[in-house]
Amino acid sequence: MTMTDISQLAGVSVSTVSRALNGSTAIPEATRERIVRIARDHNYVVDGRARNFRLQRSQTLALVFPYLGDSRRMISDPFYMEIMGAITDALDDYDYDLVVSRVPALDDSWCQKYASQQRVDGVFVVDRSVDDISLQTLKSLGANVVIWGAPMPEDDLVSVGCDSIAGGRKAVEHLLSLGRRKIGFIGGPQGMVETHQRYIGYQQALEAARMPILSEQVAFTDFTPAQGVAAAERMLAAEPDLDGLFVCSDFMSIGIMESLRAQGRRVPDDISLVGYDDIQLAAFCSPPLTTIRQPIEQGGRLMVSKMLELIDGHATDSATLPIDLIVRESCGAQGVAG
Repeated sequence: MTMTDISQLAGVSVSTVSRALNGSTAIPEATRERIVRIARDHNYVVDGRARNFRLQRSQTLALVFPYLGDSRRMISDPFYMEIMGAITDALDDYDYDLVVSRVPALDDSWCQKYASQQRVDGVFVVDRSVDDISLQTLKSLGANVVIWGAPMPEDDLVSVGCDSIAGGRKAVEHLLSLGRRKIGFIGGPQGMVETHQRYIGYQQALEAARMPILSEQVAFTDFTPAQGVAAAERMLAAEPDLDGLFVCSDFMSIGIMESLRAQGRRVPDDISLVGYDDIQLAAFCSPPLTTIRQPIEQGGRLMVSKMLELIDGHATDSATLPIDLIVRESCGAQGVAG
């Protein structure tokens, strides 16, 4: 059974059959239903290879996670898994496959693999570095690119994400409002944009409160719980009266709370702690974690929507999503934040 056979049975042109089977609303509903019924009754299956060749598409997208140096943030990190899940769920409606990989942030040799020879129709980038050269390389190769993260001032690429400077500032302002005066910062790699921006927010909040910014109270890691714990232990050894912590990842925060408990330090009585992301585990750890919420599912779906617009040849704008302070028990405050 071919499209020609269906067109003869339905009494319409082959192009009408093609558009009807692709769900085009330009075809009258009754005609579309008749064509779909004929195709189903005769077990017609769309030749995906022929369709993709005709459209010059692969029906595959790449999701890449750049890393810096020896930093090896695991793809199994809950934040990565949640945004990957949101993207994958959204793609289910569009018959797209997803290729997932780690790539070096400061080496653009991987770009050719995805952007040339139409191996993928577009590239999602999650976790960009401050000096990421690959993004402009992808653009020069004509790739469709959507980045997770707030738009950068010099950007001419499409991005979807939250204002990490505002998020960092809100976290530290909350700790200050609780009377905490020695507040530490634990981030991921310093050269990654979101860590860099959250640190700026941390600085802004302390400066506005006329509080000192001390190197002993600042640490950069690789976003893993083990390195977060090690950073917190070093910080507390140098600053034993530390009474607040802003940690740039819920995953690290959960590990740090367990380490503090093992040391006999109470959260939030001795140390008030605020994380970042609001992964699903944040509400179920002990104590439940106060955190800056990013709308991960909404962001992943919006990234897919914007990618499909680019693939169809349409211009689309970047989007900045709202952040919220979610107050739970780890900070010592009562009530629920708006």
